[in-house]
Amino acid sequence: MRELKDGEVIDVLAVIEAAADADGVGPLSEHAVLALRGGHGGLVISDDDTIVAYAHRDPEAGELVVHPKHRRLGHGRALLRALREAAGESFRVWAHGDLPAAAALAETEGLTRVRALFQMRRPASGPLPEPHLAECVTLRTFEPGRDENAWLHVNARAFAHHPEQGAWTIEDVRDREAEDWFDPSGLFLAERDGRLAGFHWTKVHPDGLGEVYVVGIDPDAQGFGLGRTLTLTGLHHLRDVGVDQFMLYVDESNTAAVHLYESLGFTPHTVDVMYASNSE
Repeated sequence: MRELKDGEVIDVLAVIEAAADADGVGPLSEHAVLALRGGHGGLVISDDDTIVAYAHRDPEAGELVVHPKHRRLGHGRALLRALREAAGESFRVWAHGDLPAAAALAETEGLTRVRALFQMRRPASGPLPEPHLAECVTLRTFEPGRDENAWLHVNARAFAHHPEQGAWTIEDVRDREAEDWFDPSGLFLAERDGRLAGFHWTKVHPDGLGEVYVVGIDPDAQGFGLGRTLTLTGLHHLRDVGVDQFMLYVDESNTAAVHLYESLGFTPHTVDVMYASNSE
């Protein structure tokens, strides 16, 4: 086991792609992949100079992946223990897809399931209600170079209790603005009294999926139905650009959002699970 070297990012991306093809779910989050591409490397395990496993280190929660052809050799356990040793008592790790092997590893290592993130989907075809905007609210799309700071402010307030999202920095926004999929015409901003009150950031995937990427409402703007309005605005946009299916991620504990998405026809597709040390 060693630190990732410069020039090895493409090798880790190949491991990630192989695992996704084998498991039917991506082994790392978008955040972890962007960090990898940005040079914030993690730990790797090699076999005859070929990278076969990778671990992303993060103060909130680590992530790891093992190439399908090199599993059941202890690589995942070794990386998990290295992440845990580095994190100490606050150790947390994501297992994407809630796969049986990951659950078994977590159990044998004495980890406890503490959080679940649902991926929900629905066909883009079929009934979709029209959004209704409150009279005191106006709607427009994002303008790069103008709206980043206001967006960050509302994002931090909307996700104050969700550190992965609420702790985004301007660098996190810039990283996504630099991605091929970024389209400001798909990032909708709701304003009230001249101030940003909420947003819906959509994302179109190469495989025809349209994602409800992030929906956030400022706590001071609750009660105007902005969550439903912004969600529907984004869904209509995604359908208009030709996606085949809608998808989104929502925390299991956010029952109000889960119920909203269920009312719009979304059903569970996969689950990502966070495990933590028992001291958590």
